[in-house]
Amino acid sequence: MDVYATTNTNHNHNHHDHATNAKKGRVAVVAITKHGLEIAGRLKSIMREWDVYAPEKFRSSPVTSMMVEVNWYNEPSAALIARLFNSYNALICIFSLGAVIRMIAPYIRDKRSDPAVLVIDDAARFVISALSGHLGGANALARLVARILNSTPVITTAADVNETIAVDLLGSEFGWRIDEASEHNITMLSAAMVNEEPIGIYQDAGERGWWSKELPKNVRIFNSIDELNASGLKALIITDRLIDDSRYAELLGRAVVYRPKSLVVGLGLHWDTSSDEIAKGIEHTFKDAMLSIHSIRCIATLERGYEVKGLKEFSERTGIPVEYYTKDQLASIQVPNPSTLVKMYEGTPSVAEAAALAGASGKDMEKDRKKGELVVEKRKFPPNLTVAVARIIYDSQQ
Repeated sequence: MDVYATTNTNHNHNHHDHATNAKKGRVAVVAITKHGLEIAGRLKSIMREWDVYAPEKFRSSPVTSMMVEVNWYNEPSAALIARLFNSYNALICIFSLGAVIRMIAPYIRDKRSDPAVLVIDDAARFVISALSGHLGGANALARLVARILNSTPVITTAADVNETIAVDLLGSEFGWRIDEASEHNITMLSAAMVNEEPIGIYQDAGERGWWSKELPKNVRIFNSIDELNASGLKALIITDRLIDDSRYAELLGRAVVYRPKSLVVGLGLHWDTSSDEIAKGIEHTFKDAMLSIHSIRCIATLERGYEVKGLKEFSERTGIPVEYYTKDQLASIQVPNPSTLVKMYEGTPSVAEAAALAGASGKDMEKDRKKGELVVEKRKFPPNLTVAVARIIYDSQQ
């Protein structure tokens, strides 16, 4: 089984890239009246990349002169919505909420795959987030559209109206992901958060700016996972470490575990190192070190002046990006295990360890990122691979 199959970092999360990577377009705006077409035109004038759909009968309408492009349709609107539902990340429907509900009802599956659906009335007074408010991004899109139209956004999800933590969106702006083993606890924890039940949070990796306001009164921060375990509280855990499910089985039964993108893998390799060698080396390293492969932010290695085919294939297969550093950049980094032999061949005393530390420090030095911390010293996988792992350390973790 390919352990990297779900590591694909197609987020970027538009950071609301919630399993919609198969969808073709981003936003479709559907208008069925002249007023609706005028509203669609106002949106299109600001958001040029959005697609507008309107009935063919309005093609000669004066309002269309302001439109750059309209997709005219002759089919029933219900048939159009059925077609667009699985083709776009978001649908903005400028007609009645009841009609929209009837049209989309047969195609709704779950909040991880359904597109965001917004409904706007014919006078643009209200912009309603109707479907996939959180994971699909409908709430954020409703606020954006309401700003453009000077309308009132209508948001009904409890976490938003109560201004509490949205359990299913934590750290989404940073590309965090929920560990698959804890996904079944999302509903339970979301309900507990909204109902203001006591909830514990433990974090030992990743960005600290995921909640900019004062924490809700029902949320308590714990300094160790053992304290959190002993508390008996339902929990949010933010870590790049694997959690011993024999020791913490009861805790994991009441927790949602988030994987921040906090680890950088440094690789030393040859021109002929294969994709499978890289995958096995990383898998063994992470398993032995009790680290989650889902927290890999990037691969870092030496710039050689040519592309290593196996590394390119590995990156394409997993979605993990690669960062390259020159031998001078790597030679300037202090490492615990320098090698005269490596220096003779590569022009720097270290590749894997130095690259991991360089990648964890960041090429662009994000404002709150300080330095990297080597968490796995170099491991050799004969004949052609060396692996090291560094963790990104943020100012607030110093």
